[in-house]
Amino acid sequence: MKTVIRGLLSLPLVFTASFAQVHEATPSHPPFVCTDYTQGKVCIVSGSGTLDWEYPAERCNDVWMLANGNLLFNTGNGVKEVTRAKEVVFSYESKSEIYACQRLPDGNTFIGECNSGSLLEVSPGGRIVRTIRLLPDGVDGGHFFMRNARKLHNGNYLVAHYGLNKVCEYDSTGKVIREIPIKGGPHSVIRLDGGNTLIACSDHDGEPRVVEVDTSGRIVWQLAKDELPGIELKFMTGMQSLPDGDLVLTNWLGHTQFGKAPHAFEITRSKRVVWIYKDDSIVKTMSSIELLDRTGNAAAGGGLH
Repeated sequence: MKTVIRGLLSLPLVFTASFAQVHEATPSHPPFVCTDYTQGKVCIVSGSGTLDWEYPAERCNDVWMLANGNLLFNTGNGVKEVTRAKEVVFSYESKSEIYACQRLPDGNTFIGECNSGSLLEVSPGGRIVRTIRLLPDGVDGGHFFMRNARKLHNGNYLVAHYGLNKVCEYDSTGKVIREIPIKGGPHSVIRLDGGNTLIACSDHDGEPRVVEVDTSGRIVWQLAKDELPGIELKFMTGMQSLPDGDLVLTNWLGHTQFGKAPHAFEITRSKRVVWIYKDDSIVKTMSSIELLDRTGNAAAGGGLH
C-alpha cells in the first residue's frame, strides 16, 4: 500500500473523515534517504515514490547523505560509508551495539557504542583517535543504554539515554554538564539553532511524542500521540529540522504496529501536515530519514556532517 499526501493547507475544526478518505490525493513527497530497521536496509526513495537505491544494513538506525554523495549509516554492530556504486570506503566494526554515527568536519566519524557506553571518533583509516567513556571499563550498559547521539558545534556531545529516561550533554572529558529528564524512552535529540533541544520519545510509557525544551528544561512545544488527524504516533525515532522550521519525523512501526500508521511525515510548527509517506511495499519500520532536496539538522542534528 502506498500513501503520500502533500500540501494540506487547511483542516476543519471537526475532523470526521477516515484515514483512507484523507489520503485519496497523493501528490509527490520530497526525495529522501531512510533506514528500514526490520528489513535491514538503507533506501533512497524518489519524489515519485520509486525505490531508487538500497543497500543491506542489519538493524540500521542512523543514516546521512554525505556531501560527496556517499551514504554513512550504522549496521547493528558497525558503521559503513558506501558509494552509490555500493563500494565500501569506510568501515568500523564492534562487539557493542551501535545506533549512532556522524561524519565530522575534520573527516573523522563519530560513533556511539551502546553497550560499552563509549563515544568514539574514528579516522578515515579506521583508527580510534578519541574515546570518551560514559561507563566504567568492563561495564555493559546493555541494549537500552543509548540510541542516537551527536557531537555538537561547541565540541560537546548530546546523547539520548533510551533506557534511563533522560538526555545528557557531555563535555569533551565525558563530564555531564546538562541533564534533561524525559519519560518514554528518548530515541533521538536535536540541538536547535536557538539552543533549545528537540527530543523524540518511544512507546515505553504508551505516550510516544516529540518534545522541545528550553535551556532551563521547560517544555515550550510538543506533539502528542493523537494530535494530528489520521496520524497516530507509535514510536518516534528519526527527526530532521528544516531551515523554515518544519519538522520531518519518522514513526517507527515495530512492536506489532506495522501497517497501523504512516512511516514518516512533515509538519509545520503550527502542526499543519505538509505530506505523509506510507508505502508498506517498500518500507516496514523506518527509523531515520533525511530529505535530499532540503538541508537542516537531521536525525539528532547539530548539522555537523
